[in-house]
Amino acid sequence: MRIGILGGTFNPPHIGHLILAEEAKDKFNLDKIFFIPVYLPPHKDIPLAKPEDRLEMVRLSIKDNESFECLDIEVKRGGKSFTIDTLKELKKMYPHDHLFLIIGSDLARDFSSWKDYEEIVKIAKVLVARRGEPIKDNKFGFLFFDVIQIGVSSSLIRERIKKGLSIRYFIHPEVEKFIKERKLYQ
Repeated sequence: MRIGILGGTFNPPHIGHLILAEEAKDKFNLDKIFFIPVYLPPHKDIPLAKPEDRLEMVRLSIKDNESFECLDIEVKRGGKSFTIDTLKELKKMYPHDHLFLIIGSDLARDFSSWKDYEEIVKIAKVLVARRGEPIKDNKFGFLFFDVIQIGVSSSLIRERIKKGLSIRYFIHPEVEKFIKERKLYQ
């Protein structure tokens, strides 16, 4: 099986995440995409919704796609979430499958700052969605792909919620309902 891995804060998950996963699935013939919300991101210091809420929002976002699955392994592990730890755990769970880590080119630019980045590329092929400036040096063997660019981000959604603006069509309707019920990001 060819398994795509899409990690992130998903604070909240939005249509850009879904488009990215679907494009990677189609372009690299992936059988399954695992969405893995972090417990604590190692490179970001932003206010996060509770891990359990972010897990539930991801589950609601992807429930209509049988190729997508939400894993809680980083939330269960707790602490800072490092990609290498998750990949090692997934390789134990799926020893005969091929793993593909999905990231944006913004993250790929700083890849050498990731914990055990040399090990990451031994465990998984790294699929990089092109965004912004092209990466000139591909010493890690990244596989690049184009993805439709839409101007939606989790920070934009959080800002719109704070301002009382609509987030309709930015996120799954059930996630919008969940955010309103839990009074998240206000």
